Amino acid sequence: MDEETGRRGAPTISEVADAAGVSRATVSRAFTRPGMLSPGTVARVREVAGRIGYVPNQVARALSTGRHGNIALIVPDVANPFFPPLIRGAQARADLAGYCLFLGSSDEAPEREETLVAKFAGQVEGLILVSSRLPEERIRAFAERRPIVVINRDVSGLPRVLIDTARGIAAAVDYLADLGHRRITYVTGPAASWSNQQRRHAVRRAARRRGIEMIALPAHRASFEAGREAVPEILATGATAAIAFDDVTAQGVLVGLAERRIPVPERFSVIGCDDVLGATTFPPLTTVSARCDEAGEMALDLLEDQLAGRGLRDIRCVLDTRLVVRGSAGPAPAA
Repeated sequence: MDEETGRRGAPTISEVADAAGVSRATVSRAFTRPGMLSPGTVARVREVAGRIGYVPNQVARALSTGRHGNIALIVPDVANPFFPPLIRGAQARADLAGYCLFLGSSDEAPEREETLVAKFAGQVEGLILVSSRLPEERIRAFAERRPIVVINRDVSGLPRVLIDTARGIAAAVDYLADLGHRRITYVTGPAASWSNQQRRHAVRRAARRRGIEMIALPAHRASFEAGREAVPEILATGATAAIAFDDVTAQGVLVGLAERRIPVPERFSVIGCDDVLGATTFPPLTTVSARCDEAGEMALDLLEDQLAGRGLRDIRCVLDTRLVVRGSAGPAPAA
């Protein structure tokens, strides 16, 4: 017996209903379909449940309704600092909606991502695929089995959230051009990445518009080591500035330049993308914002709408970006 409450065993749904002054069905909906209730009712039921220690029985719910109350989110690389804010955003929304969030990391491998999706499909009500490396036809095939929302992959006919870095990238090129840089490099990300393709095209278009030369250098995978190892090739181009696929790669470029005693930004300028490390590098990294936490929140909301039968299947949500100026880019050095 709980000495404080005088109850025996775990609290029941009936006790929550009585304490909150609602029906058992309302308690159930507060955890399974909160969109059917007013926010005030959901908040009251969950406050009472938390106070008396009630926890919904997910197993029993799955047996009686066929619904597990689980959602899966799969990312290419959980160690990349771009993804934790996105995961936190999705997790916060999942908590509010009463879902348990499963997390998978594909390690940039399409075959591993396919395995994860197949395994999760039998345990979850829907999936969020972030920067998916799967062929489009496989994504569509899985979407026939379970509701799917994709982030940073423009698959028509599916709900999708796209972080459009084109404007931020164009601003970065303009910023370098205004500082006098006439030759720049773009250190690319994974070839299969939709974001990498968009950023590469944006750099090329902006450079052509400003009449400056752009040279793309493959890094194959977005990583610190890839950026660091790219520095000799960057310097061999004669460029005075580099835009990297993401902040992690840009940080590697900064370290590679420091190892060669090339001061930034006095002799070379570096700009990243995603704004997940910018304030912690030396010098502080000028970068393009990403709004990755908002992407996670929005994707979860879209998936919840799909599960509740409220959402449109073909919906394309676009988050804009901007350049965040810090200390890693400066005037082009004199010849």
